[in-house]
Amino acid sequence: MNAPSKDRQTVTSAGEPITPLPHGVHFHDVQTHGDARGEVFEIFDLRWGLLSEPCTFAYAFTIRPGMIKGWSLHEKTEDRYFVMFGEMELVLYDERPQSPTLGLVARVVLSSYRRRIMNIPPGIWHADRNLGSSDVIAVNFKTVPFDHTDPDKLRLPLDNDRIPFKFDMSRGW
Repeated sequence: MNAPSKDRQTVTSAGEPITPLPHGVHFHDVQTHGDARGEVFEIFDLRWGLLSEPCTFAYAFTIRPGMIKGWSLHEKTEDRYFVMFGEMELVLYDERPQSPTLGLVARVVLSSYRRRIMNIPPGIWHADRNLGSSDVIAVNFKTVPFDHTDPDKLRLPLDNDRIPFKFDMSRGW
């Protein structure tokens, strides 16, 4: 028979996650203003001081319910994700040799319920999973325009021996 296990702390008393993140990953919370007509929210402003490099290229992407995109890694460019609609789990694995968080696996939820922009520095493997029942719609503000002739993207299959994380497709616990 299985013995019960005690839950461990996952958030502070203010509701902030206590999970460590790879060195160099930052967030900026964004206010959503709503009224009877709809919502308005900012997605990017240089004055936030979040980014050390300029935004030179942006694109939107979607993830269908239950689907995962990843693993991918950029050697030169930084991703800056902003989820406009939906709920996405982002799993990060820090493989940078000189990083103080080398070997760290971190999970972050980005959602339209708490809109924020976050960066993913070069050298961090990442995979994106839709947690909801509708498409995730996100924007990525890159540091360098996409080079169609020489994409800055390395890929690994979801199930691999290099990244110490396995996606569990079962629901609940």
